[in-house]
Amino acid sequence: MTNSLEKRAAALQDRYGLKTTSYLSKGAADLSYDISERLRAARVQAISKRKITKMETANGVVNTGGSSAALTWGGEDGLSWWARIGSVVPLIALVAGLLIINSIQEDNRAQEVAEVDAALLTDELPPAAFADPGFVQYLKATR
Repeated sequence: MTNSLEKRAAALQDRYGLKTTSYLSKGAADLSYDISERLRAARVQAISKRKITKMETANGVVNTGGSSAALTWGGEDGLSWWARIGSVVPLIALVAGLLIINSIQEDNRAQEVAEVDAALLTDELPPAAFADPGFVQYLKATR
């Protein structure tokens, strides 16, 4: 929502700027030479003092020539070895954490199944209950 509002505001500002320049251009044709020269000099001075926005580029992130698998770690300015190691450590920690979580969940599932089996084996059930198709379906569904 904010992004679309910003785009709309930028479009309105651009439209206002275009209308203003068209009105000023129409009126500039009627001015004398010395006034139009002073306006031109003021315009050049204003353009030279305007704020220049610095655009950040991803310089050196991907090698544009050669293979697409050739990646660099920041180009000529590069990263030190410690910075490279520091950028890989969170990835390793994430993978290790996911493996540990998976292992814990598998252990919990195995414990739940063992508890159900132990409860079934220690319960007093008639042998006919194990032959009942509905009971067998129940056992399959709970596993």
